[in-house]
Amino acid sequence: MSYYEPLVYIVPPEEEGFVLKTILQKRLMVSRKLLSRVKLTEQGITVNGIRQYISVKVNAGDRVELRMEEEQSEDILPQELPLQIIHEDEHLIILAKDAGIIVHPTHGHYVNTIANAVVYHWQQAGTTCRFRPVHRLDQETSGVLAIAKTPYVHQQISEQMIQHTVKKEYLAFVWGVVAEKTGTIDGPIDRDPDQPHIRIVTPSGYSAVTHYEVVEQYKQAALVRIWLETGRTHQIRVHMTHLGHPLIGDKMYTLPEFEKTDAASKILEHLDRQALHAFKLGFVHPGSREWVEYNAPLPSDLAALQGWLRSCM
Repeated sequence: MSYYEPLVYIVPPEEEGFVLKTILQKRLMVSRKLLSRVKLTEQGITVNGIRQYISVKVNAGDRVELRMEEEQSEDILPQELPLQIIHEDEHLIILAKDAGIIVHPTHGHYVNTIANAVVYHWQQAGTTCRFRPVHRLDQETSGVLAIAKTPYVHQQISEQMIQHTVKKEYLAFVWGVVAEKTGTIDGPIDRDPDQPHIRIVTPSGYSAVTHYEVVEQYKQAALVRIWLETGRTHQIRVHMTHLGHPLIGDKMYTLPEFEKTDAASKILEHLDRQALHAFKLGFVHPGSREWVEYNAPLPSDLAALQGWLRSCM
């Protein structure tokens, strides 16, 4: 049986007599679900190299180790595809995702995904990991994407997302002149009862909060920086449309006053997808316990759009 590198904790003098379960949950921040899973493995939880029950008490200086079995994504076909790797270590891999590519295989899309490419990359590097994206980006959205290499790392970053401590910032090109240069959109979101694949702002929906700031205002459009408090499906697209400024190129959420104008037809000649880019992702790294931020610059299609919009100011 093969394991990932263990999580290690040396018990300090002030924690003499603590129960092992407390050390695992309060110091290593292991969730109950993951703890239950690790307990079943042969060398999952040890103290000074000896397997122990989580009910035992520890002594100052004890070396507590938690090990997880290596996994692999057996249902994902390795496929050689280009990857833009921003950062990689033993805990995770951070990518700059291109627009137009799906993150995970779905029915009818078993190849040409980020998952296929990452599994191939790991296979070539001799790394055994299961593909675990800690968040998703729409097919047409480009930007920073984080993928965990172990269930522990996935759990740690997912918990930060639940606590709303992960920083996710986006750049979006939207239609129109935005009157309020900074603002907050607080509008509950749920499925449209008449079109279940579409989300709408409705009083009976789930809480959703989006903050924005205008970075550049053009004649017919604007570049806005957006950061989220919540992570509802299509939240940015729904909220900006609700504000009256849908994303350029968004085929699902748009407004009639923009989609059939001469300006729209000219602008859309420069873009064939929604103009949304996840340019920054920040969180506490599960390995170092330090705050990290990863950035992805505007891709070439959005940079070209920006240049064209500036020329028309």
